[in-house]
Amino acid sequence: MSIKWRQVVKVTTTRFGELEVKKSDIIHFKEGLLGFENLKKFFIVDPGDQTLILWFQSIDDKSTAFPIIEPSIFCPSYSVKLLPPEFTSLELENLSDASVYTILTIPKKVTEMSANLKAPIIINNKNKLARQIVLQDSKLEVKYEMYSDLKKSIMSFDSDDSKRTTAKITTDIRQNEEESKAPETPPQERLQKPGPYINH
Repeated sequence: MSIKWRQVVKVTTTRFGELEVKKSDIIHFKEGLLGFENLKKFFIVDPGDQTLILWFQSIDDKSTAFPIIEPSIFCPSYSVKLLPPEFTSLELENLSDASVYTILTIPKKVTEMSANLKAPIIINNKNKLARQIVLQDSKLEVKYEMYSDLKKSIMSFDSDDSKRTTAKITTDIRQNEEESKAPETPPQERLQKPGPYINH
């Protein structure tokens, strides 16, 4: 077995079929996500469309994947302030070494999509430790409607793809989606159908 092969794992998912994921891209939670404390390992899938919406795919449960996005895309003024214990739990020295994502709720009427700004996912890019942290700012919304803001900024935003993923799809996604059944809606209301599309 080559060194390159040992650095990659194959993960079978309900939504994307079989993926090849670099071990260095696997994100680890000590506490899991809110409502999904038993799920500790995830990776990010970029579907390659123009929405800038990514998927946070669980390794522990092949049917669990959350739509996520960088909040700076649709809300440039959004900022995260962590407490000292939160920095410690992530082994994080500076927020500049972290990636921040918000989980999306995308209903059938896509224009009503919302982002959970109150409890973002913080990922230490150096060691891939992550936490979903409930921020202290009382002004932050759990369901911030952001479709209009996203549509306005989507064409001009320059995202750092190096912090996303190198996961490779090894099976036919379309065939897999036709054969798989959508899971029941969990507490964080993950999207139940293929990725949303923003009409320009």
